[in-house]
Amino acid sequence: MGDAYGLSMYLVGLLTMGGIYGVLALGLNVHWGFTGLFNAGIAGFFAIGAYASALATSAPSPDHVGGFGLPIPVGLACAMVFSGAVAWAVGRICLRLRSDYLAIATIGIAEILRLVLKNEAWLTNGSRGISNIPRPFEDLGLPWAQIAFLGVVLAILGAVYLLLERGWRAPWGRVMRAIRENDRAAEASGKDVVRLRLEAFVIGSMIMGLGGALMAHSFKYIGPQATEPLMTTFLVWVMLIVGGSANNRGAILGAMVIWAIWSATELFTARLPPDWAVRAAYVRVFMVGLLLQVVLQRFARGLLPERPPTPAGEEKAPAERRDLKPLSQR
Repeated sequence: MGDAYGLSMYLVGLLTMGGIYGVLALGLNVHWGFTGLFNAGIAGFFAIGAYASALATSAPSPDHVGGFGLPIPVGLACAMVFSGAVAWAVGRICLRLRSDYLAIATIGIAEILRLVLKNEAWLTNGSRGISNIPRPFEDLGLPWAQIAFLGVVLAILGAVYLLLERGWRAPWGRVMRAIRENDRAAEASGKDVVRLRLEAFVIGSMIMGLGGALMAHSFKYIGPQATEPLMTTFLVWVMLIVGGSANNRGAILGAMVIWAIWSATELFTARLPPDWAVRAAYVRVFMVGLLLQVVLQRFARGLLPERPPTPAGEEKAPAERRDLKPLSQR
């Protein structure tokens, strides 16, 4: 009975973290999959969202600013608003750059944001971080608190997925694909490419901030260690590439698969000799990188590659053609 309970709780935790990373992967998919924006600074927007929600919802404390004790939904909204505001400011400066220069710029800006949050102790309690962040339904006790929080994460993941799917199939999604494939042709056809790129950059960054807020509420703590690029930028990029860029279902699948493998490698590295224990993190990164190479060799476009939506008119065309037979043949 104890083994079954422990396994079920492990699965709940695995799905919870996979769902949070799924939100982050969907945010990156708006940038890279929809519009072709090479954002290598996911950690910065993740950190903004996590700290914004933590400061808004935590109890008052002399160690950091804020501590307003607001409801958790308000904290999640603050995470999206602040992440979107920072993304707007960053996008106004960087989105005119070429893709490789954009990647360098976003890395630099993300590190600046992380270092500010780490070193300004009056703002975020510095390297000690913010603890006792409230979690939804934590008063229910074990195991229902974890199960209820999993339900919250999956509900948010489903809502983000449905909204992005609707946008992907709408004219907005077609314009974004046109910009991704040939921005000059899209601009020649009368589209405001810079404005639309900024729009996609802000939307994707708001989703990343939401993922950071969920992570902070899941751990009930946020500190500089939780915003390291390895656990945010690197892993999220691997998840999207493995799952399938420009496919929202692929982004979620990649997040679940990679996080399951990342968690499984922890069981493997725990059995390593003591001399290798200090290198366990590097072994895990190597194993994930090796998996990425294997997947790309077999599935060059990911497990669920991009499939542009077929317009409704084209789906109905065969039936319409059948109805247009000559009267003598009906």
